[in-house]
Amino acid sequence: MLNQQSKALLLTGLLVIASTPPLAEPIVETPAFWRESGENAIKAAERLVANQAYAKNVILFVGDGMGISTITAARILEGQRKPDNRGGEENSLSFEKAPYVALSKTYSANQQTPDSAPTMTAMITGVKTNDGELSVGMQVARQEKNADVINTYKVKTLLEQAEEKGLSTGVVSTARVTHATPAACYAHTSERDWESDAQIPAGATVSDIAKQLLDFDYGNGLEVALGGGRSMFLPNTTPDPEDSDKFGGRKDGVDLTQRWLTQYPKSAYVYNKAGFDAVDPKRTEHLLGLFERSHMEYEHDRLSDKGGEPSLTEMTEKAIDILSKNKKGYLLMVEAGRIDHAHHAGNAYRALTEAVELSNAVRKALEKTNPKDTLIVVTADHSHTFTIAGYPQRGNPIMGLVKQAGEAGLAKDSNGLPYATLGYANGPGYRGANGRPDLSMVDTAHPDFLQEAAVPLALETHAAEDVAIFAFGPKAHLFHGVQEQSYIYQVMAHALKFKAGR
Repeated sequence: MLNQQSKALLLTGLLVIASTPPLAEPIVETPAFWRESGENAIKAAERLVANQAYAKNVILFVGDGMGISTITAARILEGQRKPDNRGGEENSLSFEKAPYVALSKTYSANQQTPDSAPTMTAMITGVKTNDGELSVGMQVARQEKNADVINTYKVKTLLEQAEEKGLSTGVVSTARVTHATPAACYAHTSERDWESDAQIPAGATVSDIAKQLLDFDYGNGLEVALGGGRSMFLPNTTPDPEDSDKFGGRKDGVDLTQRWLTQYPKSAYVYNKAGFDAVDPKRTEHLLGLFERSHMEYEHDRLSDKGGEPSLTEMTEKAIDILSKNKKGYLLMVEAGRIDHAHHAGNAYRALTEAVELSNAVRKALEKTNPKDTLIVVTADHSHTFTIAGYPQRGNPIMGLVKQAGEAGLAKDSNGLPYATLGYANGPGYRGANGRPDLSMVDTAHPDFLQEAAVPLALETHAAEDVAIFAFGPKAHLFHGVQEQSYIYQVMAHALKFKAGR
């Protein structure tokens, strides 16, 4: 019998027992190896046959703030955690194995560097708009209070189209479900921050975002909404079910979680891991899960949450199980929302572990779906000022200080001080006021370490470079070259045989 410690090691793959087959010979990267690898890649590319069929289902994964540098560093971090890695650089995240890849231009209608509201609007409606606005045309001024103006210029989302066609729909996020990326799927507003009625200014006739989730009157409404943001749904007189000393945030006295239960037959509302695990997808038609008052915990911190939270992978799996019961098909949007938040905090460790978890969720979706009828798209809404710099040697810890190949000791800057591989162009990690610190005795791989920033800001900013698009399944071959971000909507709509905007 294995003891508990041995069982834990066995689950992580770090314990070898007698029945384990011998490990394969380690790979030696000779010239012959690289030539053979290249030849095999050519053969695989030549065998690619575009899936010209239309899609029954579409899953859109959005790594919020997951720029190219984030993908690269997350790939290496995951690779370096594997016992058989060759340095980590050779690793691939699940979605990097996609047969079709393109680039997306992320600028908004009014800014070179965008926020998540117009970028997700572009992806889910095919229309670029102004920063801070959700699923409305650029004619709308930010914080427009008149609901008539919003209704005049609102643009239909792909989820609204899907519900009209009888498909099931869902949104999953590790951020608040009322936050910009998930909200753009079902809400129309001139201000992304109007998440509950408590944020709506006096004299405004517009509806708050949380209420719009319940007022989503296309088809039979959203089937799945999972994430954080409980305070946006509960009255300010109602104690929070997990943090009993805290209260909801709504001023109108309406408990939207109870409204969900009365509005939809065979529905469920859950707020913790136990309730989530107890949901039977076969018997549940509408599932609302709100696992935090605000955003969900970072993946690194999730297991220490007192109420317990499902992972992004678990939420993705449950959503697919519920939505896939519809024989007409489904549309699901899954956001790894906290990649962005960790980058804003200058905390690369949590940003990268969130990206790795997104890869896990994509892998699970690939396992649970049929590539013949399900289009899976993985992309980002925008990038961050996150950098991978210096000349670290192969296999150098990605979270560590730079050590160059063939040189003794750590690489030094012009002042003779070591520096880390990862950093930011701006943000809270700025330490230059009194000169750079000596990091030689600092654990730069600690989850709480803030990478150095060149420009001091309270929060690190987004960046404007293109982001990647990865695609599997029907019509995936249409992703090619460098495209406007709104093109993502066009491919998904085309794959579902929808007319743009109708």
